[in-house]
Amino acid sequence: MKLTGAQIMWESLVREGVDVVFGYPGGQNLPIYDAMIDYPGIHHVLVRHEQGASHMADAYARASGRVGVALATSGPGATNLVTGIATAMMDSSPTVFITGQVPARLLGYDAFQETDVTGITLPITKHNYLVTDVHEISHAIREAFYIAKTGRPGPVLVDITKDAQQEAIHWQYDDSPLQMRGYRPDLRPTSADFERAMELIQKAERPVILAGSGVMLSGAMNELREFAERTRTPIALTLLGLGAIPAGHPLNMGMMGMHGEAWVNNMIQEADLLLAFGMRFDDRVTGNLKTYAPHSYKIHCDIDPSEINKNVHVDVALIGDLRETLQQLLEYVQPVEHREWLDYIDEMKGDSAVRDIQNLPDDGHLYAAHVINDLWRFTDEHTIITTDVGQHQMWAAQYYKTSCPRTFLTSGGLGTMGFGLPSAIGAKFAQPDRQVWTIVGDGGFQMTAAELSTAAQEGIKVNVAIINNGYLGMVRQWQEFFYDRRYSATPMRSPDFVKLAEAHGLTGMRVTERSQVESAIRGAQETEGTVVIDFRVEKEDSVYPMVPAGADLHNMIRRPMPNRVFEEADRDL
Repeated sequence: MKLTGAQIMWESLVREGVDVVFGYPGGQNLPIYDAMIDYPGIHHVLVRHEQGASHMADAYARASGRVGVALATSGPGATNLVTGIATAMMDSSPTVFITGQVPARLLGYDAFQETDVTGITLPITKHNYLVTDVHEISHAIREAFYIAKTGRPGPVLVDITKDAQQEAIHWQYDDSPLQMRGYRPDLRPTSADFERAMELIQKAERPVILAGSGVMLSGAMNELREFAERTRTPIALTLLGLGAIPAGHPLNMGMMGMHGEAWVNNMIQEADLLLAFGMRFDDRVTGNLKTYAPHSYKIHCDIDPSEINKNVHVDVALIGDLRETLQQLLEYVQPVEHREWLDYIDEMKGDSAVRDIQNLPDDGHLYAAHVINDLWRFTDEHTIITTDVGQHQMWAAQYYKTSCPRTFLTSGGLGTMGFGLPSAIGAKFAQPDRQVWTIVGDGGFQMTAAELSTAAQEGIKVNVAIINNGYLGMVRQWQEFFYDRRYSATPMRSPDFVKLAEAHGLTGMRVTERSQVESAIRGAQETEGTVVIDFRVEKEDSVYPMVPAGADLHNMIRRPMPNRVFEEADRDL
């Protein structure tokens, strides 16, 4: 066949199994969009901003386990992807970004809308390509998908010059095995490493499993559960690890870290063995490294060698795919009881498990915890929750009990405001038969609210829960705690979100009282199309507990006493 470079690109995507792409056309990718008409098997979602496309592709990958794809033109189109590419990189999301570029003869001459996007994105991609030759397009696409989804997943960018898109050649797809010198994502631990790990596991009296998103990326949920149950080891989850094991499992102690459960952080500090499964010991998890888990040996199981000893020195490193590593450990690990340790943790937990109370106290004020707890009560365990970034994100992690993998999607590493709405749209395309809700703040929502028109044009249904407190809430909380309540640039005036939804041809609702929450949620579920609910919550509520940045993990700021809502239920947090 004689095909243009643009047609070759689409042919390559078809062979990678791509069925949806998110993008925005422009001058330097017009040949790609012209050729797209001949490939109706791939559905194109026209976004309202390229950042939205990047988050949609990212969430599509997180919700489906497949590679997400986004398209953009050169210059500002490509640079608008950068925040989303960095988000995918930090959270190990398998994505491929394809950008148009000025013709090869103009590279380096500051042509209209020319930007060195490969140079810009080099630090925030697993790999990237500048393709100037039509003969290289298919091979670059194949390698991009392979790199994105193997080893530690992540984003890959392919920048294709316009002349390469336009040139036609006789072409035949090459399906021979890829040979990539220098890229070997199939490392395996040595037998000596396993022997040392088994020795530490068998003699531990106070072990703790730290489970991160790598559990789900490797598909190791069953192995994690079997290992924990056989060794009676309590599990602490990272923010991105939520869903790796059901919230109600007796060995699931909850989330760790800056806004994790108090007893979980104390449990980690008193452990004599930490088993880190698919997590990277980031600063929001560890607090002060000098005082982090000072009495414990540490075993780190991760596919990425660069994470070993990067933040926390470990005693044993098991480098490789987590599922395979756990399968090998399970061949040798013997059943063991840690009854005293588990009883001690239950004593630490005491009656402070406010997350287990279905009907939170109600004094007439509407709190974010009310909204999120009720949202959990009135949705099923397969519902996908996406969030923006801020207080509402932490409350969602605390009060929505995630029980299934790939159902809690949030920007963890980069903390990207604006992630919520577009990620919900991407997740809905990945899992069209599931209910999708996005929990957003009034600040982050406004960064990508234009994607409501994307939802309207596509006719898809996602439900938007705006936790509207009139502030940039998490920044305001830091100003309250650490800057003497000097609220600089955090009070926020917002549009009428109900009218905004209606302006996009969607349904809007407003909730100001606890008694209205259930009917609003039920109404959104029963309404056709995307629904936006403006929950007017208490303005100066804060997320507790909180480990101040750089503080010891066990030195948490607890909820002040008395508190009119949580005085009884939350007194030990």
